[in-house]
Amino acid sequence: MKLKGTIRRSDLEGGHWVLETDSGDRYQLTGSLAGAKDGMAAEVEGKVDKNAMGIGMTGPQLDVQKITAR
Repeated sequence: MKLKGTIRRSDLEGGHWVLETDSGDRYQLTGSLAGAKDGMAAEVEGKVDKNAMGIGMTGPQLDVQKITAR
């Protein structure tokens, strides 16, 4: 799946990356996060892991395969 939005860095519980989509949904990002920057407008390609649980509690976990700045 491909999602467009803004990447944010959350300092909650040691820190994690979040994608705030253009439609208002939020995903906690895992996987290949090379090049991610706080406030970066991006298209993120990955797969939602419906069975994963994280301590960030910011939304479903998206296992990132590719990040493209836009």
